[in-house]
Amino acid sequence: MGVIKDKFKEKSESIGAEIKEILKLHGNKPIGEVTLAQVYQGMRGITGLVTETSLLDAQEGIRFRGFTIPELQKKLPKAPGGSEPLPEGLFYLMLIGELPTEEDVQHLTSVWQRRSHVPNHVFATIEALPVSTHPMTQFVVAIMALQTESIFAKQYAKGMNKKDYWEAVFDDTMDLIARLPRVAAYIYRRKYKGGDHIQPNGLLDWAGNFAHMMGYENEGFKELMRLYMTIHADHEGGNVSAHTTHLVGSALSDPYLSLAAGMNGLAGPLHGLANQEVIKWIFEMQELIGSQSPTTTQIEEYVKKTLCEGKVVPGYGHAVLRKTDPRFTAQMEFGKKHMPNDPLVNTVWNVYETVPPILGSIAKIKNPWPNVDAHSGALLVHYGMVEYEFYTVLFGVSRALGVLASLCWDRSLGFPLERPKSITTDLVKLWIDGKDNIWGD
Repeated sequence: MGVIKDKFKEKSESIGAEIKEILKLHGNKPIGEVTLAQVYQGMRGITGLVTETSLLDAQEGIRFRGFTIPELQKKLPKAPGGSEPLPEGLFYLMLIGELPTEEDVQHLTSVWQRRSHVPNHVFATIEALPVSTHPMTQFVVAIMALQTESIFAKQYAKGMNKKDYWEAVFDDTMDLIARLPRVAAYIYRRKYKGGDHIQPNGLLDWAGNFAHMMGYENEGFKELMRLYMTIHADHEGGNVSAHTTHLVGSALSDPYLSLAAGMNGLAGPLHGLANQEVIKWIFEMQELIGSQSPTTTQIEEYVKKTLCEGKVVPGYGHAVLRKTDPRFTAQMEFGKKHMPNDPLVNTVWNVYETVPPILGSIAKIKNPWPNVDAHSGALLVHYGMVEYEFYTVLFGVSRALGVLASLCWDRSLGFPLERPKSITTDLVKLWIDGKDNIWGD
């Protein structure tokens, strides 16, 4: 079947047996209490999913299979002469649960190179859209156009044993991840570079080739893409893009349909579009102040102006984290190494010094610290990628690694259709009056 597929099969069968035993012995044990506020306010904090690939800790940040981002920066294989982790290595870790060797990563790179062909009708579908169409819309349409290639959809239509679902999902996952950089780069060159497209370079790694196809040959930018694709790949299962991919996949929609749904969620301003909003906010501040290097006092005044207008400071706060996002820190370290004197990057750092004390003085704000979106745009602008509407597409290519690895686990473990119970406000009123029990105890 293939080295990685065989290893995944072995791992998933072992974990599946373990889960069955856990459910047999402990399946009826309660795992927490749900409050009425949680029911009404986005199910915030309700534990209701199992995601094997990563876990988000409020204090430590994201851990991929138990490893922090700084640990992964040290332990994951790197490109020749590079210092940033290869995303192939992170995907292997999320999928298999083990740190990969150099050979494992080289094998995965070659597998994705072989599977990266994009049918002509996908490009024709993109071309049918107005060039003015938002890049994320073009990206989702392209994924939907690729669905004609779904192995799962074809095999399911012919009839297959549910025990074999995982294998077809695995193959679709490998094909999709291999093709996404080509599709995303095509959209970028079409929208911003007059349709002057660049062919893939089969000698480069996955992220390095993505940079090449977008037209960036600077080794620093290729390193940034390797870091960016790694740190944006996953954020446990409850975020919108991950949960949506899982939910749609639970209906046995194939990986193409599931990922397209997840990417529609990522395109929201409260999720992946936030990275676009951050750089836009900084550009607007610079224009209003009339300086590329606003002082901390000027930044403070602009922050207060933003808040007084009933707006949020984009890139600050997080649904779970209660400290500076380690992904922000990783990007800050990259900036200090590669562009310590860049005015925009220094403005991001000055915002970092200014915003948390202001937000921290507002009682209802639980987390005044920056998240991953607060920094990424400035690094991209340094290398010439000023087209901030495209930033969420970069996020989407990266996030596919985590959500599709999780989808492979969903099917291999036989997770069922997701169908939570909902209630009405009238029923809530009856429960408050002691006339009904909405919790079913």
